[in-house]
Amino acid sequence: MTNEFKLDLTRRPRRMRRTASLRALASETEVLPQHLIQPVFVIEGEGAPEAIDSMPGIFRLSIKDTVAECRELHRLGVSGVALFPKLDESLKSDDGREAMNPNTLVLRAIRAVKAAVPELTVITDLALDPYTEHGHDGLWDAAAQDLANDATVEVLTEMALLAAEAGVDMVAPSDMMDGRVGAIRSALDDNDFEKTAIMAYSAKFASALYGPFRDAVGSASSAGSHNLNKRSYQLNPANRREALVEIALDEEEGADVLMVKPAGPYLDIIREVREETELPLAAYQVSGEYAQIMAAAEKGWLDLERCRNESLLAIRRAGADMILTYFAKAFVQG
Repeated sequence: MTNEFKLDLTRRPRRMRRTASLRALASETEVLPQHLIQPVFVIEGEGAPEAIDSMPGIFRLSIKDTVAECRELHRLGVSGVALFPKLDESLKSDDGREAMNPNTLVLRAIRAVKAAVPELTVITDLALDPYTEHGHDGLWDAAAQDLANDATVEVLTEMALLAAEAGVDMVAPSDMMDGRVGAIRSALDDNDFEKTAIMAYSAKFASALYGPFRDAVGSASSAGSHNLNKRSYQLNPANRREALVEIALDEEEGADVLMVKPAGPYLDIIREVREETELPLAAYQVSGEYAQIMAAAEKGWLDLERCRNESLLAIRRAGADMILTYFAKAFVQG
């Protein structure tokens, strides 16, 4: 190597990477606490938090502990929480009737959190998988070996009304039934809940990455399998155009926020949706994505903090306005 060799270059992009301050000035994307939503799993009783083996660092919490956790998340600047109930097996049934109980676990949790931390955005799923013995997201038609679409939507509208009455800020239908966003929007509006927003799981793929979540809410044991076949209603991972069709339908039916789930393996979908709509876009970094990073970090194969932060940055860079992630609290704490 000699000092005499010089390239005749007009542009040298590395100039803007030379120092930390130059890199900061040119940075195009950031992840801030207000971009994050922390999923929280709620259980009955007043016992100690229950560890979820397949999701290190994540716990099922009593309502009392859920309120305390939400207070802390709000203090840290996290914008919202998504509440998921883990029911006792005795409350599950083939038709998921516990979901229609006005005093069911998740509704009591919503009331408690909104009373304690009214400024925090509270979101709840609309789907029957935590409530059914079979673990599916809707009413199972045994003869057809499929979900009964319209009957399920009827139940989802009732669940939405109960959640709105409890004070939830946003309902999130995650079932992937046809027509459910429009039906829920109409039901909310007809019952004076025009202010209750809908975050639609618009492009929810039939992914292999949901196993730890099913452990967390108990739907894996209900179904007897981590590989519960939901391919008749969730999207084919091979299909890009189909995702855009679902996105367009949910926007047309009145969704306030659209979602892509999972996030990391579907960055291309997030980018395409971002270019197709002006609505706010959420992405769900799912339990399997979280578990992969945690497991590799525990083995010493990856740097946890750097991989966590890079994964969230990539989702934001692809176009997501907000991210549901189990890393929300840890990310903000640094």
